[in-house]
Amino acid sequence: MTSQTNGITTVYTVTGMTCGHCEGAVAQELSALAGVTSVAAVAATGLVTVVSAGPLDDEAVRAAVDEAGYELAGRA
Repeated sequence: MTSQTNGITTVYTVTGMTCGHCEGAVAQELSALAGVTSVAAVAATGLVTVVSAGPLDDEAVRAAVDEAGYELAGRA
């Protein structure tokens, strides 16, 4: 049996990421949000894909990205 993640996928644009360390910092903060099951950050595109069990509060996402030291530009 394969483990398929059912949930909501949301893609955000984050400014300021330039390297793998940046990706890790953003992913770590977003992974700590309740309901988040997967985070993939790509510095080259500035896109962060978040899979969650339910809809995420945009302000909570913004706060987590801010805590990591970057800026949430909005949903992609």
